[in-house]
Amino acid sequence: QVQLVESGGGLVQAGGSLRLSCAASGRAFSWYAMGWFRQAPGKEREFVAGISRSGGSTAYADSVKGRFTISRDNAKNTVYLQMNSLKPEDTAVYYCAAVWMNTVLVRTQESEYDYWGQGTQVTVSS
Repeated sequence: QVQLVESGGGLVQAGGSLRLSCAASGRAFSWYAMGWFRQAPGKEREFVAGISRSGGSTAYADSVKGRFTISRDNAKNTVYLQMNSLKPEDTAVYYCAAVWMNTVLVRTQESEYDYWGQGTQVTVSS
């Protein structure tokens, strides 16, 4: 089992940057594929980015490609989401998620993840 704690959210102006972190506790972090999702007010939670166990494979939602970068440091049990060129429509609660994997695939569906953090608010002002 793994516990996830996000940090790094906040208020930023459009065009600015933020880096979210997700610290995982528990053992064998390198066996988990990780993902970032977000939920805006009145909307369903949506996939943002995913990364394989080793970090060798990544996937992004079309809406964030070229602006967001997911990465991980298995030695620090942490996954990151670097967000650049932020837009007001990026405003949401951002969630970190994990799923144990015995392959190197990236997971992009919410239903595929077993563990979730509590979320961190990102607000982008225009």
